Amino acid sequence: MRIYRFEIFTANIEKNIRNGIYKPGDKLPSVRDLKKQYHTSVTTIQNGYEHLIILGLVISIPKSGYYVAAPANQKKEIQDNPVVRDAIFERNIDLITSSRGEKKLVEFNVAMPGDLIISQKLLLRTMQNIVREKGVGLLRYYPASGSEDLKTNIIKHAAGYETKLSLQELLITDGALQALYIALSSVCDAGDIVAVESPCIFSILEVIRVLKLKVIEVPVNLMNGFDVDFLKKACEKNKIKALVITPNFHNPTGILLSDEVKKELVEVIQKHHVAVIENDIYGDLNFSGKRPSTLRSYDESGLVITYTSYAKTLAPGIRLGWLAAGKFLKQAEQIKFSMGSTVSPIYQETVNRLLSTNSYSRHLRAFNRQLSKNAYFTINLLAQHFPEGTFVVPPPGGYNLWVRMPDHLDMNNFYTQCERMGIKFTPGYTFSFSGRFANNFRIVFADQYSPVKIKALERFGKAVSI
Repeated sequence: MRIYRFEIFTANIEKNIRNGIYKPGDKLPSVRDLKKQYHTSVTTIQNGYEHLIILGLVISIPKSGYYVAAPANQKKEIQDNPVVRDAIFERNIDLITSSRGEKKLVEFNVAMPGDLIISQKLLLRTMQNIVREKGVGLLRYYPASGSEDLKTNIIKHAAGYETKLSLQELLITDGALQALYIALSSVCDAGDIVAVESPCIFSILEVIRVLKLKVIEVPVNLMNGFDVDFLKKACEKNKIKALVITPNFHNPTGILLSDEVKKELVEVIQKHHVAVIENDIYGDLNFSGKRPSTLRSYDESGLVITYTSYAKTLAPGIRLGWLAAGKFLKQAEQIKFSMGSTVSPIYQETVNRLLSTNSYSRHLRAFNRQLSKNAYFTINLLAQHFPEGTFVVPPPGGYNLWVRMPDHLDMNNFYTQCERMGIKFTPGYTFSFSGRFANNFRIVFADQYSPVKIKALERFGKAVSI
């Protein structure tokens, strides 16, 4: 298990709070005092206090310092009462999608690979070869559930990370969002309760809103990931039909759930008979080590529905994904049929060709190396140029960083500066129906850094630090 530097002092503060030595409202040692006492950096102390804030033990009061938060029993009362919400989501699509206006913007808000890091030559050469070989056959309908050859190669690829799929349950979809729509529609009716992560990617929230479902938001802790204990309580008090979760390189936090947490989560959903819709869209984008397992790896009940897409790993224009429907196959097939009979044959054949050789694996190795470099380059830019107290946890994979700005910062002014300087991040409040995460934003690093992008981050960071 990873040990953080700040745990040297946070362990003592946490112990003193839980033992009642520090009382609610007590002021805690200053950053300067702790820096001297533990001979460490200001950043380490601030990260430690952020960790204690996440645990609900500490609050930060701008220009005053850190204080002990509400008593533990009050925190428990909140945890024991998950809130069921209507899926009313303020639609700020202009904040979260690529600009189509005339104004030139520096965009860090669109979660797709940039032109300069996708394998253009590989993809175009593969497509050209397939067009020459298949000819007019590409203009005909393919099987409604997708090419059998493609599905066979998907199964082989999944077996490499210990995920068992069957040919019969696989449906080839027009991207990940269609797969999610099919999965939710297969399990839920309007008015049913769905559990989601908090924060949660806004595209998932939009599908939930369109389907007129109700939600319970389950906290994602930046240190430990998805709060399984909170889910247990929510299941005991509510009839939850489904859980939508991204266990591998969660968007927006980048968190990777451990195998132990995945196993525990599967045990909970099996006990309460809750369908799990597993978004594995970022699963192939690990920066180091082996490709992580899925929830499906630990499920024998058929309750886990897994889906993914190749738009994130190959190119955004490759509109092809798949859905492993488990025990909900019959419903999923009917809904898929109602949405159109087949996915583009050229995309199916292109992905099939890449999976049937070592081209896809070779591409991923180079692609992930570039993403990893971009991630740490972005973290260094933020550390050098953004206000003191800016907090981010380095992700082990994926596309983005979840950034928390200091509590004293005026976020309205922050986004006014964004508009004025022509730079776009994704505001934190778009990742929840509850309007939380006002001091957070997401920054995407899935493109090469040009001098213009670097200069934009430097200038913006200095502007908001004033």
